[in-house]
Amino acid sequence: MIKKLEINNFKSWQSTGDIHCSKLTGFFGTNSSGKTGLLQQLLLLKQTTESPDRFQVLEFGNEKSYVELGTFNDVIYGHHIREPLGFEIEWSFEKPFQITDPSRKKFTLFTGTDLSFSVNIRQTDKGRVYVENLSYIFDNYKFLMKQTKKEKQEDYDIFVEALPGKEKKFEFKRPPGRPWGLPAPVKFYGFPDQVKAYYQNAGFLSDFQLKFEELFKDIYYLGPLRDYPRRQYIWSGAQPGDMGRRGEQVIDALLFSRERGEKIPRGRGRGKEKVTVEEYVAYWLKELELINEFRVEQITAGSNLYQVKLKISAQGSEVLITDVGFGVSQILPVITLCYYVPPGSTLLIEQPEIHLHPSVQAGLADVFIDAIEKKNIQIILESHSEHLLRRLQRRIAEEKFAGHLAALYFCERINGESTLKKLELDAFGKIRNWPKGFFGDEMAEMAAMSEAVMKRKTNA
Repeated sequence: MIKKLEINNFKSWQSTGDIHCSKLTGFFGTNSSGKTGLLQQLLLLKQTTESPDRFQVLEFGNEKSYVELGTFNDVIYGHHIREPLGFEIEWSFEKPFQITDPSRKKFTLFTGTDLSFSVNIRQTDKGRVYVENLSYIFDNYKFLMKQTKKEKQEDYDIFVEALPGKEKKFEFKRPPGRPWGLPAPVKFYGFPDQVKAYYQNAGFLSDFQLKFEELFKDIYYLGPLRDYPRRQYIWSGAQPGDMGRRGEQVIDALLFSRERGEKIPRGRGRGKEKVTVEEYVAYWLKELELINEFRVEQITAGSNLYQVKLKISAQGSEVLITDVGFGVSQILPVITLCYYVPPGSTLLIEQPEIHLHPSVQAGLADVFIDAIEKKNIQIILESHSEHLLRRLQRRIAEEKFAGHLAALYFCERINGESTLKKLELDAFGKIRNWPKGFFGDEMAEMAAMSEAVMKRKTNA
């Protein structure tokens, strides 16, 4: 699970400061306040880890990527191209992660459940993007790779620092001979292969790189603009990795989960009935009062063509998903993603409430709370929905969701710079530091309306 983020000089963010994350992390705010940029930073890192090009520091993307950001000049804050682009991320593991020393009969060198990574990236005058320094912090040691000669931008070395409270017991050991400099890092987060040859005891550094890649492999994204429903769907039997950016693979995911036979307990407590992902999605669609029945049906036996059929009411006739309101097709990928991904995953969701009635927006909070419990996932979302937030506050007050499992932030832009304010939730779900104009000014609107009514009555 992601525990903390910090972003420096990215898009409208000069510095976010520490963003402490929890099981449900929500970013709220006005349009163009920088909310989306926070998710885009994670997507930029994710698509870079998935890129086959080991020498490309950052994969800024294209029309087929999770996010298309242009160039370094486009993403650097204020177009100050001489400033470094900085990221920091801290995450935790379900089980302790151990690094052993094979030369000492697998003696444990380091162990812990938290790992932190940070990097500073710059661009040369000629437009080449390079890593100035990167570091991992684990078990109170900082493992650092940085340039040793500014005039030679591909001359790096590695260092280890014991943090306060840790006695320095570990040092990197070089074999005798000339101390050659190391080549540039792999992408923005990896140590080059030469580390193993230049140092006798630094082979474990590649474990940090692997853990970083595993973190982003378990991050799933759903964008705000979702696919239109279709009258029929083709499924070849393949396993989709996620819903797709627009939710275009949602039916593939439902069919594969049916084939896989995965079951989810419905309701809380032991002994509850277990149902398929498809049945669980149908349960939530009914619970949210969108439809009465939902199923994915093969058009003819042996074909790879399928249709999504619904019933709006128990007495109504069955229709295709294309023949009902747009909201069903928009929420379908959101619900499916929550229960399709492996346990321990992190979901990035933009505007889950789009095209949904206020009552359904509120119900989404219940879906997220349930999925966090059932699948042990983390959800990071950006939203404009007051209804979703109010339901979350209510569930905290009802003690159906612990307040410490939610981390909520308000974004706004002041003089062109995005700023972040953490919302202080008490044990009863109340926000102590409610920002002015958070969801508009309801009282001012009602006062203005009352004044207009009085004027009309007076004139009449």
